[in-house]
Amino acid sequence: MADETSSTQSTEHHAPSSRPHSAHSGPGAGAPRSPRPAGAPGGGPGGRKFFRRKKVCKFCTEKIDAISYRDVRLLQGFVAERGKIVPRRLTGVCTRHQRRLSLAIKQSRNIALLAFAARF
Repeated sequence: MADETSSTQSTEHHAPSSRPHSAHSGPGAGAPRSPRPAGAPGGGPGGRKFFRRKKVCKFCTEKIDAISYRDVRLLQGFVAERGKIVPRRLTGVCTRHQRRLSLAIKQSRNIALLAFAARF
């Protein structure tokens, strides 16, 4: 019997680790989530009906082809207070214009028209 227990101990590789395998830990980490309560912004029974309008690209609607790095006033609208470039899911700018916009912002930063970060 001593041979069997030593052999099972050496071949057993599924020892529990100190860290859980789930993405988050805490109470109820393994349990499934409960549905949203009624009245949440998701639009359950009794909740407010919320309609999000599709964002339209400002540059496409105003037919602006060239985004100049010298137009600081325009570029500042797409830079957050901390100095980060605002993502297109928040601004509603199309992919093509977002790429041109980020290039213009970076060029403008390099020649010190726009700040890299906010002042504290």
